[in-house]
Amino acid sequence: MISVNIDRSDPVLLHDQVAAEIRRAIAEGEAGPGDRLPLAQDIAAILGVNKNTVLRAMHILREEGLVEFGRGSGITVTGTTQKGAVLRQVRDLIEFARHQGYRREEVIFMIETLP
Repeated sequence: MISVNIDRSDPVLLHDQVAAEIRRAIAEGEAGPGDRLPLAQDIAAILGVNKNTVLRAMHILREEGLVEFGRGSGITVTGTTQKGAVLRQVRDLIEFARHQGYRREEVIFMIETLP
C-alpha cells in the first residue's frame, strides 16, 4: 500500500493533496506502471476523507496520464511523473494556442514540422 498523508490545516484542497501524494508515491517507486492502486473507498477510509475526494484526485491523475480506470480492474498506474509533467505542459500549450486562435490540429502540425 502506498503511503498517503494529508494535512487538514494546509490551505491546499484535500483532493489536490491526495493527488500530490500519489504523484510522489509514483515518483519514488512506491507504485509503478502496471501496479493497481487501492480502491478509492479504502484510501478514503484510511485518510478519513470522502470517497469523492479521492475519486477527484484520481481523475486529476488520469488527466495527467498517470493512472487509468479499468472496468472491474480498478485503478492502475500507467505512467510516470515525467510523462505526467510533459502531458501537463502539452495541455497548457494547446490551451495557450487555443486562446491565440489556433486549433489543436494546427498545433500538432507545427510540432510535426519542427526541424
